[in-house]
Amino acid sequence: MKRPKAVMNWSGGKDSAMALQKALLEFEVCYLLTTVNEKWQRISMHGVRRELLQSQAESIGIQLIEVLLPEVASMEVYEEKMNEALDFLVREGITHAIFGDIFLEDLRAYRESKLKEKGVKAVFPLWGKATKFLVEEFMRMKFGAIVVCVDASKLKKSFCGRILDEDFFRDLPEDVDPCGENGEFHTFVFDAPFFRKPIPFKKGDIVYREYDDTRWASKFYFCDLIV
Repeated sequence: MKRPKAVMNWSGGKDSAMALQKALLEFEVCYLLTTVNEKWQRISMHGVRRELLQSQAESIGIQLIEVLLPEVASMEVYEEKMNEALDFLVREGITHAIFGDIFLEDLRAYRESKLKEKGVKAVFPLWGKATKFLVEEFMRMKFGAIVVCVDASKLKKSFCGRILDEDFFRDLPEDVDPCGENGEFHTFVFDAPFFRKPIPFKKGDIVYREYDDTRWASKFYFCDLIV
């Protein structure tokens, strides 16, 4: 039986990697879709260099589509760029879009609403699963990931740049979700069961940034990863 064609909304982090692992069993995943800050040439929000994103796609063996956004993108600009990408994907026969979301109801509703306009069905392989269970699965399946961004109001600078291992999860404060689903931290996956080979990198500087935006957290630590 022919599998449906899908696009993976790829952040480069652990949740999208775990969602892709499950999606590959059911779908023909034809593309990875990632938003990139055009000025800084980095993955939006996560701050990972574009070269490392491209290395992930090469190791996975799935074509990458990069949606280039300005340094400060309004929702109108974001939706315009995403609509352009979705129109292309629909022409390519894509019928499903995969996401790594776990329990954020409002975000899921937004994604489903926008995709419904294009006749594309949103799929959430990790939805509703206990994040502690997902962490156990992450460790058991030997994914490799490093923290590249933390919300400075939720975690100390010392968490930025750490490898996700048993010690990391043990050290997380009780009010921080183990998967960082509330935006407490973001990661870069450098190895996964479906990677052809691990992604080489070196840790660079850890920098602090503040943003003038009341819609979400505005103070972050970023760990630069060097190719």
